[in-house]
Parts: sequence; structure tokens; C-alpha cells
Amino acid sequence: MANIMNRSIQHLSLVAFTGALALIPSITNAQGPVFGVKGGVTLSNLYSGDVDDKNGRIGFNLGVLGRTDPEQPIGLQLELLYTTKGETFTYDGFFIDQEFKLNLNYVDLPVMVSLRAGEALEFQGGLYAGLLLGSNLTSSGDLGTSSDVLDKDNFNALDYGLVGGVAFNAGALQVGARYNYGLSKLASSDGAEAILGDAKNAYAQLYVAFGFGQ
Repeated sequence: MANIMNRSIQHLSLVAFTGALALIPSITNAQGPVFGVKGGVTLSNLYSGDVDDKNGRIGFNLGVLGRTDPEQPIGLQLELLYTTKGETFTYDGFFIDQEFKLNLNYVDLPVMVSLRAGEALEFQGGLYAGLLLGSNLTSSGDLGTSSDVLDKDNFNALDYGLVGGVAFNAGALQVGARYNYGLSKLASSDGAEAILGDAKNAYAQLYVAFGFGQ
């Protein structure tokens, strides 16, 4: 799709690829982490139909990962992550310019199959499930700044969808980029549905993981 989100995903993948090239001298005998901690940047928005909303929200992801034997050509990678999602949108009219951010905080559990192409490169694909922890709406602009906690009952507690990406491994390090495509409708109340419709989460991620063991 020719849209802002997909271009952002391509940019994240390019950054990950560039970082991996810088690590080439150290990957000769290294397979990446088996257990580790990870963190990175999340670019999220909401979509209805095609993923064509340009109002990306920049957030973060942070957590832990575990992998099966990196020397095998096919493996599993499981993660437990704190992930920020949501969207940024702007009201511009009647001499008023105000930016709003819908902030959604989740605990995510991605479960992915890894197809390993050599010692450094692997392709990942699978499913994720997320549990909503909290939500709020912040705004800034001509009307001032504000932050309001939103009732979680307005949103479905469970988010789930598809995940795919690429990762590069070097010693105890893994650098990756991925895309998460939500399949669960966000709104659960009539009021939220009137505003959000059947919108779902969509988000790209760039991360670095550091391993504890080989």
C-alpha cells in the first residue's frame, strides 16, 4: 500500500538493515541471544479498511524475549512486551489548532516462527495477543494542554493480530524491524464505536535486544 504507515515501515527496515551491516565483522560465529531484554520505537495508528491513516503516534516497546536453539534453521521466538499504541490527530479550523493523542498501553505476547537464513539473518512471522492496561487522551495547542484518563470499558480488553518482520543477529545482540496488523476491533461501547467505528490497531516497531546466554 502506498501510504504513510507502509513508508514508515520501510524506513524502519532500512535502519535495521544499516545497523546490521555495521555488525558484520562480529557475526561470523555468533547466533544472537537465546534469552534477553529488548526495547525500541513503536509507530502506531488506527485503521479501518486499508491502513492509510497518516496520523502516526511515536511510542516505545520494552520487554523480554526467548528463542529456541539459534543454530536450527526453523525455531520459535516468544516475547513479553509493554507496548504503547494509539494515534495522533489534529483539529485545525476556526482559528484553532489543537493536537490530540489517543494513548493505549498494552502488555503484548508475540509468538513467532523464525526461518533462519544463515548465521545472521532470520525472517519472523506469527501471531500476537495484547491485554489493555490503560488509556488516556492528551491534547496541546491553542486551547492549552490537558490529559484525561479514559474508561477502559470503552475499549476491548483483548487485542490480537498478525506479526511479521526481519531480524539480524550478532553475538548477544539482535536488531529487528516488524509490522503488527491488528484484527480486533478497538471500541466496545456505543459511545466509543460512534467515534472510532470498527478501527483496529496497526503498528510498526524497530528494536534492539541484548542476550543473557548463548
